[in-house]
This record gives sequence, structure tokens and C-alpha cells, in this order.
Amino acid sequence: MDFRDKRLRTSVHIEVDGLSIVIDTGPDFRQQMLRENISQLDAILFTHEHKDHTAGLDDIRAYNFKDDKDMPVYAQERVANKIKQAFDYIFAEHKYPGIPRVLLNIIDNQPFFIHQTKIIPIQVMHHKLPVHGFRIQDFTYITDAKTITEEEMQKIIGTKILVVNALRKEEHISHFNLAEALSFIEKIKPQKAFLIHLSHNMGLHKEVSLELPEQVYIAHDGLEIIIK
Repeated sequence: MDFRDKRLRTSVHIEVDGLSIVIDTGPDFRQQMLRENISQLDAILFTHEHKDHTAGLDDIRAYNFKDDKDMPVYAQERVANKIKQAFDYIFAEHKYPGIPRVLLNIIDNQPFFIHQTKIIPIQVMHHKLPVHGFRIQDFTYITDAKTITEEEMQKIIGTKILVVNALRKEEHISHFNLAEALSFIEKIKPQKAFLIHLSHNMGLHKEVSLELPEQVYIAHDGLEIIIK
């Protein structure tokens, strides 16, 4: 079996300007961080509140213990409120010893900074749910998108690496299918594009890769991208 066909829930780890940033902590967060031997984590960005993107938040406690500090988390207000509901014990007035420690930062659709690093949120629609993608320098990460306005697309133009969801080949109500993802990539024209958030219905990595245009690839677990 091709190891690239064994896919955990989608997230990404970014090293930039000496910072270690993760976008989304899905149910496989702990397994993924251990697999990649990531010992430093400076911040977490959340795209939206669905469990396949947030359920692993509890496992940040190892980083709290290691560095003895709260974990900075960045999310739009709706997402932050959902996280508070799902992990109410983290935000309780009287906290149980040893629980995760979170420093919650509310963001909107405007650029913000983590230390000296500029983060540009990109709003896409996951059916009727607003979701944030993020651009960090020449890297743009978008998941769970179905539609995006021309105004938001302008934030992405010029990016070297574009990572975008492509759930399957058939139409879907809330995700790009393969044709929609490829059309979106063609509009942005990055140097390289990588497809993520694939379901089993997409097919096998090797077979689907043969159908893709030049410089478009299926991402796989453990993939490392270096931007020069």
C-alpha cells in the first residue's frame, strides 16, 4: 500500500521567522506532532470550529508544561465562542490543576501580527459558514472552501505556494471538488499548488496524480515544503 494514501485529519505546521505555528488541531493533533518531532509551538491559528479542525486542542498541555506559558490561540469570535463551549473546563473560573492553558486572541478578517510575522486572513465560505484561510508571506493555506469572492482572492495573488482543499471528484455542497479546486488554482497561478482535505472518494494518490496539471500535487502526511 502507498503510504501517501493513509491520510489523517488536515492541518499544517509552519516555521517562519523563528516561529513555530500550527493551523488547526484536529483529532490527530497529538499523533501528528509526535510523528514530526515538533518540540516548539508558539501559536495556533483556527480556520473554523468543526471538530475535525479543533478536537485535539486539549493536547497542547504538553507545550504548556514544557515552556510554562499559556498557548496563544487566534480565532474569529464565533470560532472562539464554540471553542469555549467545547472546552469549557479550559476557561472555567476555578481551573482543575494540569488543564491546558490558552491565551485566546480574537481576530477578524484583517491582517494581524504574531511577533513580527504578518498573518493575512482570507475569508472563504464553507457552504454558509465563513471560514478563514491564511496567507503567511508567500504561503497560502485554504481548507473547507466552496466559494470565495474576488476581493478575497486578491489577497492571494502573488503567493508562491497555494494549499487548497479538494474533497472528491463529485460535486459537494460545502467543499471544492477537484475541478473547482483546479479552476481556483488556475486563477491564482501560484508556482506550486497542493491539494488537501481529500476524502477516500477522491481515489488513490498515484492514480489521481496522473490527472493533475503540471505543478499541482496531492499533499500527503509528513510532506515538507521549503519556500525559497
